[in-house]
Amino acid sequence: MSQQQIGKGYAWLVWSLAAISFGYAFFHRVTPSVMVSDLMADFAVSGAVLGTLSALYFYPYVLLQVPLGAMLETFGTRILLSGFLLLAGIGSIVFAQATSIEVAYLGRFLIGFGASVGFLGSLALASKWFPPHRFAFLAGLAMFAGMTSGMVAQAPLAFLVDLYGWRANILALGFAGFILSFLVFLFVRNQPANQLPPRAEPFASRQKWRELGSALKSVMRNADVWKTSLVAATMSGPMLVIGGLWGTPYLMVRFDLSRPEAAFFMSLLLLGWAVGAPSSGWLSDHIGRRKPILVICLIVICIMLAVVTGIRDLPLGVVVACFVVIGLSGGGMTACFGLVKDVMPAPLAGASTGVVNSMTVASGAILQPFVGLALDLQWDGRLVDGARHYAEGDYRMAFTLVLAAAVAGLVTAVSLRETPRKRTPQALTL
Repeated sequence: MSQQQIGKGYAWLVWSLAAISFGYAFFHRVTPSVMVSDLMADFAVSGAVLGTLSALYFYPYVLLQVPLGAMLETFGTRILLSGFLLLAGIGSIVFAQATSIEVAYLGRFLIGFGASVGFLGSLALASKWFPPHRFAFLAGLAMFAGMTSGMVAQAPLAFLVDLYGWRANILALGFAGFILSFLVFLFVRNQPANQLPPRAEPFASRQKWRELGSALKSVMRNADVWKTSLVAATMSGPMLVIGGLWGTPYLMVRFDLSRPEAAFFMSLLLLGWAVGAPSSGWLSDHIGRRKPILVICLIVICIMLAVVTGIRDLPLGVVVACFVVIGLSGGGMTACFGLVKDVMPAPLAGASTGVVNSMTVASGAILQPFVGLALDLQWDGRLVDGARHYAEGDYRMAFTLVLAAAVAGLVTAVSLRETPRKRTPQALTL
């Protein structure tokens, strides 16, 4: 088809559906942040258990990123993305109808499983449908789509939860997943028609699986991939842990805000990330460097977290400003995808990106329950409407875990290896 050309209109349609799919996944990722008290009361659980319920989204997501990165390279994006979105829709319905914490666990797990393809799918399609010099920018733009969706999952969703309850909203997300799955299947193509390779071997050919296993083995042994992954994880930690779960209830307690008000202010952290991700991606492409961006962003994150956790009685404006700067700096982690793509051989790019993306969300899987446990250890026994009530100081103390992770990321970022690229006129094109 003539319209299926690199960087042209149909390319944007194909890539946009994958980016929207990541937005859908990210919406699910942060929805518990405006449902904390409802979920704790409905299932009669502690902060640690609620953290585990929220983090169950991340467990399958993390485990699948490594094989998915290679599978997308080997088998294509269209079938994997549409099928997994269908599964996310089913998980949403299971979660919405859950009457026990065990069933809720299952639903949340299925959601995480089904949501795992969106971001890597957008990267895979970007590499096939656009010139190489746009890759980091499109990675950042996909992050922008995710963060924008996450913002909608804050104040607007908080208002809808107050109006209709959390179950009705999760149920609606299930049907949205079904619709998006159909659209992806209908319109997405793995690459432009004029670039299709000769007829491929059968899907389950042994050669394909041998190539996949060999790529995974090489990537898992590479120290550069793991260092970059750790940096990405610690940069995304504040957004996933504070912005994605515990930040909204913290603001409600600290400043006596309503849930929609607190969710709105917390969404500004995601707004910062939405701006920082594509900006840092473009900048890293423009200057041909990744490491300086990562080091500077982590320094800023550490300083802002130290201010929030270490200083009592900060005014609302200062706390929100710190969260916005944390989001802006955290968005710089998109340079990690460009870095690992630069230092790894082209045949291993998909698997390497999968490992980095896996660790990016692993920080949520690890830190969300641990922050909840830290809150439980400081809990004074007070209940409000059947849910545990934590004091403002409890939150600040628990957030020091996120600060410690960021410091570890900074130390690692300083030791990263990169292969600076020469600036070219094409590198300046958006």
